[in-house]
Amino acid sequence: MPKKTELQNKMSLLQKLFDTGCVTEKQLQGLEMEDILVIPGITVDDMKELVILQKCSKKNRLFSYLSGNSEAREDENAQSYL
Repeated sequence: MPKKTELQNKMSLLQKLFDTGCVTEKQLQGLEMEDILVIPGITVDDMKELVILQKCSKKNRLFSYLSGNSEAREDENAQSYL
């Protein structure tokens, strides 16, 4: 089976959120760790991506997030080296 692309992984995460009832930006911003851990099929990589999605949503950069051209990803990568 071919490896999923970055966009497919993002869409999979979005589908998991939609399936659990998280369908608005307000709900996305309100997710806490306890909420995230009960999402069926959530992985550590999904959780990392979810943090980036929350940051992009807060900055009104959803399209940039989906295209892979997000400042939040750059911020996340910069922090991982500290």
